[in-house]
Amino acid sequence: MEIHIIAVGKLKEKFFKEAAGEYLKRLKRFAKVKVIEVKDEPIPPNPSPGDRERILKAEGERIMRYLKEDSYIVALDISGEEHSSEELALKFQELLLRGISRLAFIIGGPLGLSSSVISKYRWQLSLSKLTFPHQLARVVLLEQIYRCLTIINGEPYHR
Repeated sequence: MEIHIIAVGKLKEKFFKEAAGEYLKRLKRFAKVKVIEVKDEPIPPNPSPGDRERILKAEGERIMRYLKEDSYIVALDISGEEHSSEELALKFQELLLRGISRLAFIIGGPLGLSSSVISKYRWQLSLSKLTFPHQLARVVLLEQIYRCLTIINGEPYHR
């Protein structure tokens, strides 16, 4: 299985980098995981609708460069489907059984995702109804991917 996480912006805080690094290290046993960071656009204090459109378009174009035709694209969004870890593991298993071997998870910037990116996703996933900083969302996503793969493989990490 190959998993790409395409995220707008960089991990800035040391503790987020360390946590993400730990899960990336753990995931190597199960899948080839690659994190792709695309440049985020500066957001003015009170962005106009035009500013929002320009920012989303620029970030969307950067994301689109990394989307592969054969990837099953998952957009992270607060309005997406919520699942327990067990349900998420079942969804992963279903995708594997359908022969899907490449997943691309997209984490947008603070303004969300452009319409061009939204038109490409096949599944919209919410990690929670809570709002997280994008750096934390990336760590939570990595942890949940790791948890799913340990559940699928019958390992004791998830209890």
